[in-house]
Amino acid sequence: MRGLGTRFLIVGLLALLMAIPVFSVSNIVQERSRLADRTLDEVGDEWGGAQLLSGPILIVPVQGPVQVSQQVEITDPDTGETRTDSRLVTRVQRTGSIYLMPETFTLDIATETEIRSRGLFNVPVFQATAQMAFSYDLETAEGQLNPQETILWDLAQLRATVSQNRALRGEASLLADNLAIALEPRSDGIAGVIANLGDPRDHDSYALTLGFNGAADLRATPMGRNSTVTITSDWPHPSFYGAFLPSEHVIDETGFTATWQIPHLARALPQASREDHDQTARNQSAFGLRFFQPNDFYQKAYRAARYGLLFIGLTFLTVLLVEGRTKRPVHPVQYILIGLAQSTFVLLMVSYAEQIGFGAAYLLSAGATTALLTLFGAVGLKLGKRSLILGLMLAITYSVLYLILRSADYALLAGSTLAFLALALTMYLTRNEDWYGPPRDPSKTLFGGLRRTNPQQKAPENAKPTPQSQSPAP
Repeated sequence: MRGLGTRFLIVGLLALLMAIPVFSVSNIVQERSRLADRTLDEVGDEWGGAQLLSGPILIVPVQGPVQVSQQVEITDPDTGETRTDSRLVTRVQRTGSIYLMPETFTLDIATETEIRSRGLFNVPVFQATAQMAFSYDLETAEGQLNPQETILWDLAQLRATVSQNRALRGEASLLADNLAIALEPRSDGIAGVIANLGDPRDHDSYALTLGFNGAADLRATPMGRNSTVTITSDWPHPSFYGAFLPSEHVIDETGFTATWQIPHLARALPQASREDHDQTARNQSAFGLRFFQPNDFYQKAYRAARYGLLFIGLTFLTVLLVEGRTKRPVHPVQYILIGLAQSTFVLLMVSYAEQIGFGAAYLLSAGATTALLTLFGAVGLKLGKRSLILGLMLAITYSVLYLILRSADYALLAGSTLAFLALALTMYLTRNEDWYGPPRDPSKTLFGGLRRTNPQQKAPENAKPTPQSQSPAP
């Protein structure tokens, strides 16, 4: 193991072997993250869960002549026997409904967030008030009639859909031209509210207000021919997603305001139809935001574990180059101890972050690991002052890792640049190495340095004597 090439290969294999503890640490971090997600889901569901608002849709039933089969009794005039027969008869009955979407639709949602804690975990939840203003073009309903059908205007209903009825809190009111109309929960097994309007031709505009709780997600659907949706919140980290992104938004440390302007051509749903397109709108046209917690420390810890093998390899490489060709090179067991110490860094960071926050936990864990390995280099590896090079490398490595974890956008850039620089430095320091040749003088290490020579060491047989060592002539 004296040759530098052989030691490079052995250290490389040891670095690959460190994938086992790194993988175990990643599994532990993922398990803690799953536990946090389960807690977030449980608290969120108890509070109201993710919310999706759709509607309001005006539903007007229609009736018309329908041929139905009817059982009749027929008496035979000759025998007087009675038998049952089926005949088609025409009846006037309900033949379906027409579903109208609003012509104009304005939705304003204001939310206030708060943090609920369960054990070690914090869950952001919100209370919201949705105010809708809308109107309908009733003439479009006439175009949906079949021959001899008529509209039952007096049986018209207004319906809005939510994710969970138990999330509805506070105010719930419907005004038709300032006339209050009672709201009832839907009875068809789908969450939402419904109202019996009477004849909608007596009203020009409507206003629906709903107060509700929620967590994690808040979305809506663009139900109008021209839809304007505005969401205002005190949460400073929204993550917009869905079928449409906001037309304009303002985000600062006090919260955000986002506005969507969506024409009916963008959602590809008919204004009037004999089919209910509410579920289609929820599946294809919903948009909104997630109440995102930026750079959650479980995400950071998992990313740190994924970079763990790279940083362990860099540390091994640094030790190999710093030790040079000492008479007593670093033992493989000592490399394994170094790798285990760096694997433990991620566990320390997660466990302390759950208690004191990510920033302080990272500083404590990185400082402890750097100090431990620097001291181990000085005392255990007998590197002397060269252990300061190891400590400097570790400080740089953990500083770069911190930048990687703080900004996911630049993680790949920073990691790849660090790996390239480490490889380039290694190639430079080993540029004159004779990988196949015998070891050179141990005093000529990669970083220079002097070494005491053995005075009893025999000179090579082919070495020429110096003038001082030649015997005088007889």
